[in-house]
Amino acid sequence: MTAARIPIRLTVNGRARAIEVAPNHTLLDVLRADLRLTGTKECCLVGECGACTVLVDGESVDSCLVLAAEADGAAVTTVEGLAPTGGLHALQQAFLDTGAVQCGFCIPGQLVSAAALLARTPHPTRAEVEDGLAGNLCRCAGYEQIIEAVLAAALDRAEPPEPTPVTGDRASTPDASVAPQ
Repeated sequence: MTAARIPIRLTVNGRARAIEVAPNHTLLDVLRADLRLTGTKECCLVGECGACTVLVDGESVDSCLVLAAEADGAAVTTVEGLAPTGGLHALQQAFLDTGAVQCGFCIPGQLVSAAALLARTPHPTRAEVEDGLAGNLCRCAGYEQIIEAVLAAALDRAEPPEPTPVTGDRASTPDASVAPQ
């Protein structure tokens, strides 16, 4: 006797999907086996390595730890969804430019984690990059190049806009430095 399947709806890489899943299948299982999105890697299956990292509603998660049914109604972004059609995401290009891609197995998870980091912190410090990628293991020990790639991608982003002075703020008064208020 087969277990009942659960209907779920989710948006994967901008595309609405409706699928029936086994109650015990993880989001990783569904992405790879049912939706044939194999960029998300299967490795440890216990949330230790980060190879299966995806974004669920903008937050990075280990898809091996999320039941597919828990993703019902969510927006999921995999490594395949980072890049515009026919091009590379700035992070992907930076990984290539800095030699961060070695064996390639951890790279999809590293890219997705880095994208989440840059969405939260567009111009991170080295320490913030290290912290943002802490859940992603690289067996080739290419951490230096990976960190360099994330920092390079952040540098290529437009500079943050200057803050707009608030009315009543001394900085908004043209003569503030000459005639303190």
